[in-house]
Amino acid sequence: MSITEASTAADELFARYPALRTLPAADLASLLRPQGRLQVPGGGELFAEHSPCLGFPLLLEGTIKVVKSAPNGREMLLYRVEPGGSCIITSSCLLGSSPYSARGIAETPVTLRMLPTPLFERVLGECPPFRSFVFQLFAGRIAALMQRIEEIAFQRLDQRLARLLLARATPIRSTHQALADELGSVREIVSRLLKSFADQGLVALGREQITLLDRERLQGLADAER
Repeated sequence: MSITEASTAADELFARYPALRTLPAADLASLLRPQGRLQVPGGGELFAEHSPCLGFPLLLEGTIKVVKSAPNGREMLLYRVEPGGSCIITSSCLLGSSPYSARGIAETPVTLRMLPTPLFERVLGECPPFRSFVFQLFAGRIAALMQRIEEIAFQRLDQRLARLLLARATPIRSTHQALADELGSVREIVSRLLKSFADQGLVALGREQITLLDRERLQGLADAER
């Protein structure tokens, strides 16, 4: 790798993960090897349930969704990883020397670098900024997961669906199955709720497309007393 290429690769990495600026030169050079820059097409699997964890992913571009599968084939979206973020399940696997308990799927084409397990363990111990980054994201992700559990346990599905729709740019291009996976429900129930929303004039339904017609009333539904 030329000096220019190495500098460009380092800038790309530091833009997403500034905590790695304090890496020793030898470790940084190892991380920035051209063959270490991985690309996965949309829909590709990054890790599977029960598979061993081989390193800490540093996401540079794209989005990864982490899902939990049930024996009947149903899936629940646990969270998404954006560029510069961290996968809490990967972190827990590395810290606990345990296999994955969920699946990681490239929701869009992704570009990443992998911090191999031995290097992750050394950097975690020797690089305070990186250690703080990992544990701060760990704490934030746990808080988000706890909020998600609270929503599933204590909020009505129609409220959660209304909130999900309001958070998306309209028109929303998604299948009913994808929305059900994100809500931890089943397609038939979500389809029935969407039809009810359409009958009330809240949304218009098309083929894999939802257009919001009355955001104010949807917001009222989302904010209704539980």
